[in-house]
Parts: sequence; C-alpha cells; structure tokens
Amino acid sequence: DHKKEYCHSQFDLAEDKEKALKRTIDKTQNAIATTKDAIATTVEEIAALEAGIKALDKSVAEATEQRKEENAEYKDLMASDTAAKEVLAFAKNRLNKFYNPKLYKKESSAAPAFVQVSTRKGAPGPPPETWDAYAKKSGESTGVIAMIDLLIKDLDKEMTEAETEEKEAQADYETMMKESAEKRTTDSAALTEKSSAKADMETALEEHKEKLGSTQSELMATAKYISSLHAECDWLLQYYDVRKEARTDEIDAIVKAKAVLSGADYSLVQTRKHTFLRRGMKVA
Repeated sequence: DHKKEYCHSQFDLAEDKEKALKRTIDKTQNAIATTKDAIATTVEEIAALEAGIKALDKSVAEATEQRKEENAEYKDLMASDTAAKEVLAFAKNRLNKFYNPKLYKKESSAAPAFVQVSTRKGAPGPPPETWDAYAKKSGESTGVIAMIDLLIKDLDKEMTEAETEEKEAQADYETMMKESAEKRTTDSAALTEKSSAKADMETALEEHKEKLGSTQSELMATAKYISSLHAECDWLLQYYDVRKEARTDEIDAIVKAKAVLSGADYSLVQTRKHTFLRRGMKVA
C-alpha cells in the first residue's frame, strides 16, 4: 500500500510539473515570436528615421548652398546697378554742366573709370553760337537727360525688388533652418529612444531564449523521470489487486495453518496426559 501511494503521488507531481513546463514553453515561444516582430518593426523605424535625418541634412546643405548663390547674385546685382547709377548720374551731371549749368554739381576726383576714358577722347564742344542751334541742342540734351532719369528709375526699381526678394528669401531660409533644426532634434531623440528600445528588446529576446532552453531541458528531465516511474510502478500498479488478493489468501492460509497447528499440539498434549494417567493407575 505504501508503494502504491508513493507511485500515485509521484505520478501526479511529475505530470503536473510536465503540464506547467509545457505551458511555460508555449508562453516563452510566443514571447520570442512577439519580441522578434517588435525588433523587426523597430529596425524599420530606425532605418526610416536615419534616412529622414540624412535627407533633412542634405536638403539643409542644398538650401544653404542655394542661399549663398542667391545672396552672391543679389550682391553682384546691387553692385552692378549701383555702379550703373553712378555712371548715369555722372553722365547726367556732365550734360547739365553744358546744358543746365544751374543743375551741375561739382565732380569729385573719383569719377567712373570708363567715363574718365571717354573724357580723354575730348570734352563736348562749347555751346552753339546761335540761339536756334542752342535751343535744338538743348532739346536733344533734355531728351537724353530724361532717358537717363528713366534708366536710373528702372535701376532703382530693380534694386528695390531685388532687396525685397533677398529679404524674403533670407527670411524663408531662416524659417526653414529653424524648422529643420527642430525636426532634426525631434528625430534624433526618437532615434535614440528607438535604439535604446531595440537594445532592451534584444536583451529580453536572449533571456527568453535562455529560459526556453532551460525549460526544455527541465521538461526532458521530467519526462525521463516519468518514464522511470513507469518502469518502477507500472507492474506494481497493474497487478496490485491480484498481488493483494494473493497476499490476503496467503495470510489467511498462514492463519489457518497456525490454527491447525495450534489444535494439533493441544491434542498431542491431551493424549500424552491420558497415557501417563493410565500407566500410573496400573502401577498402583
């Protein structure tokens, strides 16, 4: 009975443990699969963030280079237009010297270079001697001066427009740089966070794998123990009732045998006693 109880209890404990280990293995395998999927998703997100940061840096570099080129063109335009205005103002002042003396302004020594070259070819001649000729030349000079004023006005307009466009382009560039810097900071923080999460998940994955391996080993050991229990207990449990009945019959037989033997001994004692008494009576 004690052996039977031992076998049943050991089978129950081992089988319960086997079921628990199998449940743990299923959960661990699911955890491994889930963690692998999460790592794969995080890797894709990291790649997207890295590509986005790279593209952002490229666009910033291109925008910066473009802004430098536009600013250089602006400066060249302003310099050339300013020089053109100076030349036109110099020419207008020269015309005024001869045709509108009251409007003439004394020239500085720093006159435009090409104007200086043209003066070396000879200054305009003196005013015509007759009034009619003077009036005709004066009219022509007035038209030229008006044309010069129109050219200067066009240059002023072009410079004003260029200055406005330059300010707007610079403002747009600065806004882009600010937004790009903010986005890069956000993406870089997200990238750091994703990379950290990926490292944590990889650590968890290794822990899950180690747990799976140890649990599988423990399950194999448990299965082996159950197998040994079967080898030890199956025959006992299978023939327990038969053996118990045989044992009971054997005990009963022993008890009966003892009873028979006890009865035989008593009869022998009685017989010897009667024989002794008869011998005594004969002697008397």
